[in-house]
Amino acid sequence: MTTAGLADQYGRVATDLRVSLTDRCNLRCTYCMPAEGLAWLPNSLVLTDDEVIRLVRVAVERLGVDEVRFTGGEPLIRPGLTKIVTAAAELSPRPRLSLTTNGIGLDKLARPLRDAGLDRVNVSLDTLDAERFDRLTHRRRLPDVLAGLAAAQAAGLAPVKINSVLMRDINEDEAPALLRFALAEGYQLRFIEQMPLDAQHAWDRIRMVTAKEILSTLEAEFTLLPDPAERGGAPAETWLVDGFTGSDGRPAKVGVIGSVTRPFCGDCDRTRLTADGQVRNCLFAREESDLRGALRGGADDEEIARRWRTAMWAKRAGHGIDDPTFLQPARPMSAIGG
Repeated sequence: MTTAGLADQYGRVATDLRVSLTDRCNLRCTYCMPAEGLAWLPNSLVLTDDEVIRLVRVAVERLGVDEVRFTGGEPLIRPGLTKIVTAAAELSPRPRLSLTTNGIGLDKLARPLRDAGLDRVNVSLDTLDAERFDRLTHRRRLPDVLAGLAAAQAAGLAPVKINSVLMRDINEDEAPALLRFALAEGYQLRFIEQMPLDAQHAWDRIRMVTAKEILSTLEAEFTLLPDPAERGGAPAETWLVDGFTGSDGRPAKVGVIGSVTRPFCGDCDRTRLTADGQVRNCLFAREESDLRGALRGGADDEEIARRWRTAMWAKRAGHGIDDPTFLQPARPMSAIGG
């Protein structure tokens, strides 16, 4: 096993850290959790702000991580979010810092987070129809999400990206409308195939709207051209939208993350840290490695780094969704972190 960086046995090296700051959320999206919510982690098990900051520092200074994304649950409800972002921005070398959020409260926090050092945001938005939004999330908060998007744009958290999940017979018809909205406002849109990460374990591949279907729907209205930019480890395949420019003056883009039908496991460069301090070497992993116990047991930074390397070395070649023996992770997406 290598002693430098977060390498695995297949030659991949993780440089992108996803940090879940909480398993709690103020929406109840149907593809993530039941309407009544879930049993949240006890506060005593959740990493403190200082523990999060220390683990991010170890990842950046000792393990070669150069990009950190804060996720949830919903990270904006974490009281210490600004403190954590500030500390991460002060690291050397400074990592790129982003946030995945549902956008509720972003209208008030966009500017403070930008001032703290956050570089950009991804905002989840699956529909532009208020009634559908209420049905999908069990909350009447669409205006708040739209306000958060606008505030992020105004604060310079660019490029502002939108993440959209299309569901059959629910919102699959909205792909063109979502793209028109993103193009008009200068946002970058990413469609994501629905993944087997719901708490209800009700995911059904037959009902999933595939990347191929999404692209076919978009191409009925837009001309999409292959993006010449190198994809690297990015999860999204991107296309240029002919005739449109983004907020930066460059050709506008739309992306599709085909996690299920077009897996990109061979180029994956991500490592994940849950809100309770567990390393996950894959979004679909069923095993975790405990760093919280090491932290609270007095382990020094090198021991933390060694355990993290060991966890990543065991990463599988792929997520295995097409394998007949595939089992959905016990934790839902809200508890893993996006």
